Amino acid sequence: MTVNSKLISSTVIAESGVAFGTSGARGLVSQFSPDVCAAFVVAFIVGMKRHFSFKMVALAIDNRPSSYAMAKACASALQQLNIDVVYYGVVPTPALAYVAQEDNIPAIMVTGSHIPFDRNGLKFYRPDGEISKADEQVIINEQVEFSELADLPGLTVSDRAAEKYITRYTSLFDTAWLTGKRIGIYEHSSAGRDLYYRIFEKLGAEVISLERSDEFVPIDTEAVSTEDVAKAKVWSKQYGFDAIFSTDGDGDRPLVSDENGNWLRGDILGLLTAVELNIQALAVPVSCNTAIENCKKFKYVERTKIGSPYVIAEFANLAKKFSTVAGFEANGGFLLGSDVHFNGQQLKALPTRDALLPVIIVLAAAGDNVISALVSALPQRFTHSDRIQNFATENSQTIIAKGQQNPAKLMEQLGFANVDIKNVDKTDGLRITLADGLIVHLRPSGNAPELRCYAEADSYTQASDSVIKSLSNIHTL
Repeated sequence: MTVNSKLISSTVIAESGVAFGTSGARGLVSQFSPDVCAAFVVAFIVGMKRHFSFKMVALAIDNRPSSYAMAKACASALQQLNIDVVYYGVVPTPALAYVAQEDNIPAIMVTGSHIPFDRNGLKFYRPDGEISKADEQVIINEQVEFSELADLPGLTVSDRAAEKYITRYTSLFDTAWLTGKRIGIYEHSSAGRDLYYRIFEKLGAEVISLERSDEFVPIDTEAVSTEDVAKAKVWSKQYGFDAIFSTDGDGDRPLVSDENGNWLRGDILGLLTAVELNIQALAVPVSCNTAIENCKKFKYVERTKIGSPYVIAEFANLAKKFSTVAGFEANGGFLLGSDVHFNGQQLKALPTRDALLPVIIVLAAAGDNVISALVSALPQRFTHSDRIQNFATENSQTIIAKGQQNPAKLMEQLGFANVDIKNVDKTDGLRITLADGLIVHLRPSGNAPELRCYAEADSYTQASDSVIKSLSNIHTL
């Protein structure tokens, strides 16, 4: 490897335009030069060395066109620090996190998750799990000298992370209990598309692959496109599926449909999973459906800011009082905060978003019945969300700041006249609850220049109409 001049990590990061979002560092591909990747990596490693002893780091990528080059830059930076690299190629983020946790080493995932392909990102894992917001600040401020990168060596792929991830779930069962079930896997460009079918087939299901793509597809499980809504219903009628399974780009957020091709909201999927796993205490973001509390299935529910680091930060507090702890997000990612027993087997904690656990547990909960019956048995509160893309974060923040000062006026500007406001929650963005039960929640995305709107109501039509109305009127503010 050829090296050139010396650089300082904090300076390179500050000048890059790359910033930490709700989960990981995100930015334009053009901003993630080899030296920027290296700056984040060396700062991360030096910070970790203060608390952990390790000689190796696990590394993996998603299917974005830019991810492999970024991984090579990360590996080169690790070599400068005399750290060995085990490269797992394209695997889901939770697969990487799981194998690194088992090996007690840090991990780096090159992924932009669901954001457009002209962007990318880096997710960092300590030997004991996902980094915290405090760790992020250490990375940003760390002043580590490193050499400018030049020649980037190729990487050799190990399949160990994929195999361990598959075994994590297939080992929970000693029978092919999905025999007679037909599962569709909407593969697109998901990082887990080459291993999901193996899991479902091992469990006895008939698996049909749907729409594998050679081009990166930015699936957002929290704002499912109208095209994907229609596709699922057509596929279900065509093939007679019991469920359709998909994920976002890096396989940590699930997209699961019932037998009719209706996509389940991520928080409803998480709720069903937590109930089946007999979880005592939950940490969930403020944007999640209030059916979580209304179902009366949990001893305690803590509401947090949006983003897996905030959910994970609550696990330590909950674990002091409760033996089984978990969390999930409105995007569906399920975080297992403690070891649990399921089907007579121990399932180890995995405190990072995982797309695979929820679909397997909900299929197990449904048994010989259908998934829609599980959903119908819950308290009937309906949510919808969408986003305005390419909406400057500063504009979002200005709208929300004005709304916090005068929420009634904001609701009027959004098209809701003569409202009776019951509660205003400023935990993350602005979440307004009306006396009639309608909830409207606005917040800037932490990962991209987008304004997100969530609504919850007693009917799906009201929730959907409220989001459409809110976002259409945002442009007039």
